[in-house]
Amino acid sequence: MENTAHILPIALPLFFWIVYHLWKDRHLPEPPGNLVLAFLLGAGSFYLGISMYWALEFVDLRLDAYGMVETNLGGLFAYSLIVIGGIEELAKMIPFLLIILRFKAFDEPIDGMIYGSFIALGFASVENINHVGFVTIGEAWARGFAGPVVHMAFSSIWGYYIGSTFLCGKPITRVVITCLAFTAILHGLYDFIVIALPSPALPISASIILWIWLWRLRLIRKLHALPPGPCPPELEK
Repeated sequence: MENTAHILPIALPLFFWIVYHLWKDRHLPEPPGNLVLAFLLGAGSFYLGISMYWALEFVDLRLDAYGMVETNLGGLFAYSLIVIGGIEELAKMIPFLLIILRFKAFDEPIDGMIYGSFIALGFASVENINHVGFVTIGEAWARGFAGPVVHMAFSSIWGYYIGSTFLCGKPITRVVITCLAFTAILHGLYDFIVIALPSPALPISASIILWIWLWRLRLIRKLHALPPGPCPPELEK
């Protein structure tokens, strides 16, 4: 019974977000096998990120973020932006670059957000499973809903811009670097606020995600209104 109570906060939000994205991509839906693979790649990217954290131990740069709250707030800020944000966004981005972009079904700009979101769902699911045994039921539900949204928000940014640039036949190196830096900073800032600042500051971190999500909703609506094509008008020039 206790195991069920802890699994539901992970499973129910996951089911909701899968159905939500299938609905958003209903015009030219992706093959189910591709989406399952994207989710599994996201799950694997969690362990890739863990490996990156472990690698930092060899250069004495793997730090205890929560332990730095009382002793080194400035260091925690830099660590959050550069290390936490950088590692987690890079870990999710790697399978997108190496595998997802090679899918034949990757043929419209919204696909970058869809596949990026399924990678994020896989990452967030494993992350939540690893934390669920150490939190209360209420905290498990909070993580179950917040974790996927946070990771999907950041992945949607680089998924859209890298995917669209790729579909337009343009070099993606500069876009990859720019998107990684931008999302790492936003991700790190979000984590810093959550870890280091008192609970009254949490609306600030929530506003970061809300801002990205509103951008995402407007962009999806815009893409649905455009005629079918691999390259969005703003990138055709």
